Amino acid sequence: MNIAREEKVYWNNGSLKIEGMLGKQDGESGCVICHPHPLMGGSMHNNVVEAIRDSFSSLNYTTLRFNFRGVGNSTGNYDEGGGEQSDILSAQGFLKKNGVEKIILAGYSFGAWVGSKVLEQSDQQFIAGVFVSPPHNLFDFNWDNLINKIYLVVSGDRDQYCDLEILRNQAKIINYAMETIIGADHFYSGKENELLDVLLKYIVEFNKTKLLKKA
Repeated sequence: MNIAREEKVYWNNGSLKIEGMLGKQDGESGCVICHPHPLMGGSMHNNVVEAIRDSFSSLNYTTLRFNFRGVGNSTGNYDEGGGEQSDILSAQGFLKKNGVEKIILAGYSFGAWVGSKVLEQSDQQFIAGVFVSPPHNLFDFNWDNLINKIYLVVSGDRDQYCDLEILRNQAKIINYAMETIIGADHFYSGKENELLDVLLKYIVEFNKTKLLKKA
């Protein structure tokens, strides 16, 4: 797999300093990757976040995983998802300053929920959303505002925080692909390679059928 070597980067989001890891590839396609809940040990150094990074990087996307405010070396404090939306948009801006124009928003768990709030905004410029285990049993997802904005949702069939029937029904209503990983719970321990394979499959399909239309 051609995974780009990452470098530690920082940028400003207002008065805050945000910490990230940038994996630069050639081309104008990229992915902002959002980590799980800060108050539950979530950070950009997470097995699922790294699987997402590997899948996109191996297909020539520039990747940017980062720590939300108050996590790692990112300054500030947890803001219950509000300020974290601003952190995502600042990461998008950082990628654009680095020549990346076609940007996918990928989020795992809490990162998927906060990402969904960003995608709801009519003026956001992400070309698609990819969500792993959006925890809709814990957080309110406004699915009606996400029609045609999410490309893929992945969940395990043993996920404690995702109701698969609800996710499958929403897939039909708001038009996203749905994939289930058998035997995986919310944390994907031991299932990282299966998650990686699923992501690779759908990113390849996205590149063929969607990406060129997003020029």
